[in-house]
Amino acid sequence: MANVLWLQGGACSGNTISFLNAEEPTVVDLITDFGINVLWHPSLGLQLGDELQQLLYDCVNGKIPIDILVYEGSVVNAPNGTGEWNRFAGRPMKDWLTDLSKVAAFVVAVGDCATYGGIPAMEPNPSESLGVQFLKRDKGGFLGADYVSQAGLPVINIPGCPSHPDWISQILVAVATGRVGDLTLDEFHRPQTFFRSFTQTGCTRNMHFSYKATTQDFGQRTGCLFYDMGCRGPMTHSSCNRILWNRVSSKTRAGMPCLGCTEPEFPFHDLKPGTVFKTQTVMGVPRELPSGINKKDYALMTVVSKDTSPSWANEDFFTV
Repeated sequence: MANVLWLQGGACSGNTISFLNAEEPTVVDLITDFGINVLWHPSLGLQLGDELQQLLYDCVNGKIPIDILVYEGSVVNAPNGTGEWNRFAGRPMKDWLTDLSKVAAFVVAVGDCATYGGIPAMEPNPSESLGVQFLKRDKGGFLGADYVSQAGLPVINIPGCPSHPDWISQILVAVATGRVGDLTLDEFHRPQTFFRSFTQTGCTRNMHFSYKATTQDFGQRTGCLFYDMGCRGPMTHSSCNRILWNRVSSKTRAGMPCLGCTEPEFPFHDLKPGTVFKTQTVMGVPRELPSGINKKDYALMTVVSKDTSPSWANEDFFTV
């Protein structure tokens, strides 16, 4: 039996909603088949008021062991480092995180706000938000760069806005069943099993990407979204097109550009008008190119690709 305690800081509950829709395994599977005991969760927990406070203090004092501490949302430090803007169970939430992280066997940060600070940490960051162990690309965050849990691991980050539900449930299974040693974390503490490949891997528009066939409208089933609409699929580490959402689709399959939400810089360009769904270019060449491609080679490749593009590259292959 693995005890899981789930807390929310500066959050919109998007990752909770995502998690509750997990399919492989489902939340019910976690409890019935994988021995996970949910001590408390904001949407599932039964304890309120004094009962909840007692539960949390029992965890802090070691009376109830915490095998996995899941944290969703940014760590709010405002105003002036007190954390009073985000109070929970009689104290600033950041104080609970400080105490509980000291006794947890593993700490898992779920969603961009918890992993990198996310949207709450955008400039000018009035909430003084941090990620649990990162602020954007800078390691440290709230718990500090040297933090390790009781099991000797740093915070395990599962980014996304929101995170894919099965990323969350499968990592919880790996930890709960003693297979956490099989996980390899990258430089941002993301499990490589989900975040080593790029979002472009498995994208149904890869043919259009190769022939530089573009689209300029949302929802279209032909054309690549990278060249005009700001899609970050070629530069974003995620498995969104390998492990489909609801086992059906993904942003790019639905005709929506990838926003790069699993990367530390999200939201890119601080959501300035004209930057989100528009590819930023210099003399027709995108400012940001896929990993391993330089601008000179890209320009040459563009000319060759467009000249050799077959007519069927722009056909709607979904037509029945």
